[in-house]
Amino acid sequence: MNTNEWGQLRKVIVGVADNAKIPNDIDISLRCVNFADKHDETEIIKGLYPQQVVDEANEDLETFTNFLKGQGVDVVRPDKTDCAYYNYCPRDSVFIHGELTLATPMPIRARKGEWKAFEKHLNNPIQVPCYHESGLYNTNCVGNKDILALTEFEPAFDAANIIRANDDVLYLVSNSGNKLGSVLLQEALGNTAKVHLLEDVYSYMHIDSTVAFLREGLLLANPSRIKSKDDLPEPFRSWDIIWCPEPVDIGHYPKWCNASTWINMNLFSVNSKLVALEENQVPLRKALEAQGIDCAMLPMRHQRTLGGGFHCVTLDVERDVV
Repeated sequence: MNTNEWGQLRKVIVGVADNAKIPNDIDISLRCVNFADKHDETEIIKGLYPQQVVDEANEDLETFTNFLKGQGVDVVRPDKTDCAYYNYCPRDSVFIHGELTLATPMPIRARKGEWKAFEKHLNNPIQVPCYHESGLYNTNCVGNKDILALTEFEPAFDAANIIRANDDVLYLVSNSGNKLGSVLLQEALGNTAKVHLLEDVYSYMHIDSTVAFLREGLLLANPSRIKSKDDLPEPFRSWDIIWCPEPVDIGHYPKWCNASTWINMNLFSVNSKLVALEENQVPLRKALEAQGIDCAMLPMRHQRTLGGGFHCVTLDVERDVV
């Protein structure tokens, strides 16, 4: 059972960096969803990530895994398959809420079967395919962040567009999730939770560098995207907010950058009083500690390079219901 972001963690999937790559074929889905900010396609670095990145990322994932095991958490890993994209971010492809385990209709074609690398660790997953018809993609988004990559041609969303607060879930409409996707999600959830849309705040692309739920009634928000409580849907306007301090930039591997500095607010809760946080984010640690939340300061050297911090590289399978 798992219905929120902060209950005591019991079981989690932690990703692997092996075989991580940017596909050599930059098709319409990848061009629009990931790289619309690149005016010239020749600017896109393709192929396997440098071996140094893979090795160091795996070292940091192992450190993280050992920390979680030390907290009594059951940690499992994806298979090290020769994947089309990567198995670094299991968060992106599977949404779990209560009895529902949904392999989501991811809009990037190369990622459509990513969840199968850890399928054996899931409880009765339901796959919702995305057919990736060309009508799903709005090529006018190239060079214009105000135009979203996805049309409403068919439902499409990454699971990382969503965070959970028991009876309510927050769904970001962005380059990686359209409104039809939220309708599909609501149908899948039925009456177990209500889907609330977060719109017009951020296009690139997942929610966990914009908002994080820390416990019932307390959230962390990115002040460069969330300007006031009024930007949040009900019922989250009544929550207390920690406004994230300016992140400490840890840099990225030369020419390989797939996340802004705000990926450094991408934390992961072991419970409502303990989170894993990138080791250089001292200002954020102080802000969290002021609210009674301890921080395990851990290395994640390539979270900007690979596009994933601690929340991204995890999929919490079981938590205590609180």
